[in-house]
Amino acid sequence: MARQAKKKRGASRMGGVVREFFAGAALVFRGFATWRRRPGLMLFGMLPAVIAAAIIATVLILMGLNAEQWAVGLTGFAEGWDAGWRDTVRTAVAVLLVVGVIIAAVYGFTTLTLLIGDPFYERVWRRTEGDLGGFAPTPVKFWRSIGDGIVLVLRAIAYGLLTFLAGLIPVVGAVTGPVTGVLLGGHLIQRELTTRPLEARGIDGSARGTLMRGSRARTLGFGVATQLFYLVPGGAILVMPAAVVGATLLTRTAIDRAELVAEQTRPSITD
Repeated sequence: MARQAKKKRGASRMGGVVREFFAGAALVFRGFATWRRRPGLMLFGMLPAVIAAAIIATVLILMGLNAEQWAVGLTGFAEGWDAGWRDTVRTAVAVLLVVGVIIAAVYGFTTLTLLIGDPFYERVWRRTEGDLGGFAPTPVKFWRSIGDGIVLVLRAIAYGLLTFLAGLIPVVGAVTGPVTGVLLGGHLIQRELTTRPLEARGIDGSARGTLMRGSRARTLGFGVATQLFYLVPGGAILVMPAAVVGATLLTRTAIDRAELVAEQTRPSITD
C-alpha cells in the first residue's frame, strides 16, 4: 500500500510538471493575442528580428559560397595524401563547418536580436505592464544593459559550443544536438526576456535565480515553445514580440507563485 501511495505521488508530481510545462508554452500564444489589440506595437517589436535576420542571412550566404575553399585551407596538411582520403577529410571538414555555421547562426540570431532589441522590447514589455496594471516599471540603467549584453554574448558562445559537442556524440548525435539546441536556446531566450521586467522590480542576481526556480517547468515550457518557432520559416521573426509579452506574463506568474508559497509557509500567529 505504501508503494502504491508513493507511485501515485510520483505520478501526480509528474503530471504537475507536465501541466506547468504546457502552461509556460501557452504564454507564448497569449503573447500572440496582443497582435489583435496592439498590431502597431507588435510590428515595432519585430524590427530587431528583421534586422538580425538580414545580417545573419548575409553572413550565411557568404560563408556558404566559400565553405569549400575554407575546407581546403583547413586541410592543407592532407595535400600530399591519396586523393580518396584527401577528399574524404575535406568533405568531413566541410560538413562540420556547415553544422557549426548553422548552430552559430541560430545562437547568433538570438543574441543579435536580443542585443539590438533591448530598447524595442523595453517599449513592448512596459506597454504590457501598463495594460495589465498594478505596477509602474522603473528605468533600467544604461551601464547595466551594457554589462548584460557582454554576459549574453559569452553565454551564447558557451551554449553554441555545448550544442555543437552534443551533435558530435556517436550514433545519437543527430538527436542530442537539436534537443540540446532547443533546450539551451529556450533557456537563453527566457532568461534574457524576463531580466528587464524583474530588474524593474528590483529583482536581479541570486534573487532572480531563486524566484524562477520556483517556476522551473513553466519557464522551460515558455523557452522551448519560443525556440520551436525558429523551425517555422519566418517564425523566429514573428515570435519575438509575442515572446516579450509572454515573458512579462511569466514574470508576473512567477512572482505571484512565490508570494503564495511565502504566505502558505509563513508561521501563523496564535494567541
